[in-house]
Amino acid sequence: MDMTENLRPSGAHSTDQDPTSYPYASPSAYDGTAYNSAAGGYPPPPAYAPTTGRRKAKRPVALLAAVAIAAGVIGGGTATLVGQLNGQDSAATGSGGAVNGTTVSQSSKGTVAGVAEAVSPAIVEIGAASSAGKSTGSGVVITEDGEIVTNNHVISGAQQIQVTLSTGKTYTADVVGTDPDKDLALIKLQGASGLKTATLGDSSKVKVGEEVVAIGSPEGLTGTVTSGIVSALDRDVTVAKDDSGSSGSGQGQGQGRQGGGQEWPFEFGGQQFNGDTGEETTTYKALQTDASLNPGNSGGALINMDGEIIGINSAMYAPSSSAAGSGSSAGSVGLGFAIPVNTLKADLDTLRAGNGS
Repeated sequence: MDMTENLRPSGAHSTDQDPTSYPYASPSAYDGTAYNSAAGGYPPPPAYAPTTGRRKAKRPVALLAAVAIAAGVIGGGTATLVGQLNGQDSAATGSGGAVNGTTVSQSSKGTVAGVAEAVSPAIVEIGAASSAGKSTGSGVVITEDGEIVTNNHVISGAQQIQVTLSTGKTYTADVVGTDPDKDLALIKLQGASGLKTATLGDSSKVKVGEEVVAIGSPEGLTGTVTSGIVSALDRDVTVAKDDSGSSGSGQGQGQGRQGGGQEWPFEFGGQQFNGDTGEETTTYKALQTDASLNPGNSGGALINMDGEIIGINSAMYAPSSSAAGSGSSAGSVGLGFAIPVNTLKADLDTLRAGNGS
């Protein structure tokens, strides 16, 4: 109630007050004795306006109640939103290869740090050993019991596959299915459970200029995070179907850290890069990114800022490869390529069935 409600004309006082409750002799003659004026007389209102004080005391209470109600509404809305997000992320969306996965927290969404924190536990290092040598690549965990997607050329010809999680724990893996034409492979860890998994996004929604994050194990440095943008879409990239493109270097398709040689061979625009791709090749439409990719990133994840996998990193350009006989590979110059995740999702059932093209 407003203070002005107690400012009445002289002698006009509220009848809800008992006149005998004010022991005043007169406005200026109060000496602590009983009120001695004529019956029915009223003293002027006290300066502190007691009725106003009582009524104003209700306003903070009402305000607190309103804040509590508002907080309840906001809190309930937040809980509903989180529930909806979690429901969307944890629900299977059909047999086209959808998988459960982690998400970036609302407070960290849109940041490289937030994406890295959410997705890094689902990215692994893959070590493949064959009679020709050893190679190192990356992979993406898509099920809690250890299904991992990678490039076919990372594990092609491998006699033994070791996988290292972001925690440092290692597993032996078996090949479930391969698709050399799409340069994709699915492997499965032995005895794994409760693993952190990635969320597969929708590469058809990717736009040039979008920010992305790449996570993998370049040169065996597990969990390396780089960032950039999507530079182009639908690049025709050609890679070897198997390890025949290693030019005898013993590196699979250039993912290895031993033996030198030309690494990560691929073709683009009729030219060969990073070494000879060999006779058996396949071509696919790739996402191009300037996020730094290096040998060992192959098979790892290209991720949007919502923490969704939009591509499987598969090829890079290294300028040193133009020098024949070069003993090392230069770092990334911002020309990397990734297999769109929708290609993987369309192929996942076939890979799980142990079939391939």
